Amino acid sequence: MQAIATLINARWIIPVEPDGLILEHHALAIQDGRIVALLPQDQAAACFTPETCLNLDGHVLIPGLINAHTHASMVLLRGLADDLPLMNWLQNHIWPAETRWVNPDFVRDGTRLAIAEMLRGGTTCFNDMYFFPEVTAAVARECGIRACVGLIALDFPTAYACNLDEYLSKGLALHQTLQTEPLLHVAFAPHSPYTVSAPALERIGRLAEDLGLPIHIHVHETAAEVAQFQTQHGCRPLERLNQLGLLSPRLLAVHMTQLEAAEIDRLAEVGAHVIHCPESNLKLASGFCPTAWLDAAGVNVAIGTDGAASNNDLDLFGELRTAALLGKGIAGDASVLPAARVLRMATLNGAQALGLAGETGSLQPGKAADIVAVDLSHPETEPMYNPLSQLVYATGRHQVSDVWVAGQRLLADRQLTTLDLAEALQRAREWGTKIRAGHSA
Repeated sequence: MQAIATLINARWIIPVEPDGLILEHHALAIQDGRIVALLPQDQAAACFTPETCLNLDGHVLIPGLINAHTHASMVLLRGLADDLPLMNWLQNHIWPAETRWVNPDFVRDGTRLAIAEMLRGGTTCFNDMYFFPEVTAAVARECGIRACVGLIALDFPTAYACNLDEYLSKGLALHQTLQTEPLLHVAFAPHSPYTVSAPALERIGRLAEDLGLPIHIHVHETAAEVAQFQTQHGCRPLERLNQLGLLSPRLLAVHMTQLEAAEIDRLAEVGAHVIHCPESNLKLASGFCPTAWLDAAGVNVAIGTDGAASNNDLDLFGELRTAALLGKGIAGDASVLPAARVLRMATLNGAQALGLAGETGSLQPGKAADIVAVDLSHPETEPMYNPLSQLVYATGRHQVSDVWVAGQRLLADRQLTTLDLAEALQRAREWGTKIRAGHSA
């Protein structure tokens, strides 16, 4: 009998690979932060002697959800400016608030609150784009969550940096610092083609190629943005990225609500990734990402929440349902984006986009033990016919009971183990008081 750290017996396990597979009465064996076996429970009992054994008779185990695009610490601006179109929301409310309030303490306290929300909702990895990424990385390390932090770049000065040279020098220093951190990664994060110039994007593209890093960028978020860019530059933003050599497997193009057929074909041809943020796009009336057509063309589509200032939550279970329903409605075809496909978008596809598919995104022996246990015995998910369908169409994040990242149990029976929730809430309320007073002044 092999001694292991943890054995989890579950009513169902959905490993995501192969597509659509649902295993009943199986177990996951974990040692040194990795999955060592996935096998029937009776075989597991005969093979392993665990230090900890959990019997989750009403639960399904799935890979940890991957939030492929967010601005974590913007939870502190949740609800500040709602019911506004993107550019009004951004230019007249969010950017002024950020100019006044964003500093390392804002990012630290906001990221703690965001991680608490994400872990309680089954998210084990997030891909962030925000200022002071070194602070985001430090908080993620403290909490034990997996993260890809964006090396932010803009054409204009902010509290974080004065110019492109400073943005990049700080980002490259962080990349160097995180080389030995197994749970932390980086991506270049130029905000968008309309806020980062062509020479800057070209420079970032060369650095990304040299260092083997992804490029995480907002693209084609609204029709007005695309039209204005075309008027100013004579081409659509995606074509500008193509001209600059940025269309490649390194590109994580976020939103993509305005796409033509030839652009979808080009994305598929170069192996670029699209990050779909359905609820943020709906709330800002930005448009609809044609996910069914992208998926049919072979483009890897992952799912993100965007920031809680525009969503207004970091709930990937909500995004799963919305992505599935919206995709069917846009396509006029109820058979597209079936439940298994959408769950893959929020797990393995996100891992592929971030270059982490060998490490996470599915429950396979050898991969990191990034696992979520979801209690399907709640009244909201009974009776049970198909646990995969229930996950996508009926499950709420309140049904997440336990979360592991690299084998560490970060949520145990709904209780956070590495993060003081009461303190995080208190800090958030203090920020709310300050920002509310300043915003109304």
